[in-house]
Amino acid sequence: MPSAAPRPDTATRIEPFRLRGANFNLLVLRLLDHRPEAVVPVIGDQFRRAPGFLRFAPIVLGLSDIQVPPAEVDFPGLIQGLRALEIMPIGTTGGTVEMRNAALSYGLPPVRSAGGKESDDPAPPGPIAAEAAPIAAPPPPTAKPAAQRGTMVVEQPVRAGQRIWAEGADLIITSTVNAGAEVIADGNIHIYGALRGRAIAGGASNMEARVFALNFDPELVSIAGFYAVREGFPAAQIGKAMQVRLVGERMRFDPIT
Repeated sequence: MPSAAPRPDTATRIEPFRLRGANFNLLVLRLLDHRPEAVVPVIGDQFRRAPGFLRFAPIVLGLSDIQVPPAEVDFPGLIQGLRALEIMPIGTTGGTVEMRNAALSYGLPPVRSAGGKESDDPAPPGPIAAEAAPIAAPPPPTAKPAAQRGTMVVEQPVRAGQRIWAEGADLIITSTVNAGAEVIADGNIHIYGALRGRAIAGGASNMEARVFALNFDPELVSIAGFYAVREGFPAAQIGKAMQVRLVGERMRFDPIT
């Protein structure tokens, strides 16, 4: 009996997978308190005001501001609490070597930003890390100088449920961003219609980025990870021509005149 001919998809495929480097936008949750019972309820309250903003989003835990011994940080509680909010912690940044090693033992590897030093990586932590052997997530892209940044232009309205990302570029919307829509740019965002959805500028940690809207009525606006939601905007700003920028770590809202 003749043998069956090999299937075309298996006959021509030699390697079962390929590894390639890639850059991703990742938000950093900068922990100012190490206790899950202090952090998780406040995050849940904030994100309920902007439903869907971080749903199933990968997020990095910033450890630089934690001043307690690593043994006092309840990493399992933080992980469980964030996942209950449908936020997915995938790694850590900053902090001491001991703190990063403690997080690594619970499956949170260090994520080094582009251009980071090898000394930022943790020392070999012993048998626990050897069993887990996690692979660090690819680092987020660094901000590009304005002179090298391109521009994406969108002329159609951005509908509810639609997401547009200008990777490594400024974003210009000549129409409306409807409620439930999301526009993201590594650079600035210019909206020459109404902004009623979510606008996230400075996606590559570009703290110089700005958001401009001729009719300012967003669900959420964010720059380089700092954000404000609809309930926090003064009534006098709604419906006006506005620009949003960062001054230090505070968001500033200025009218466009």
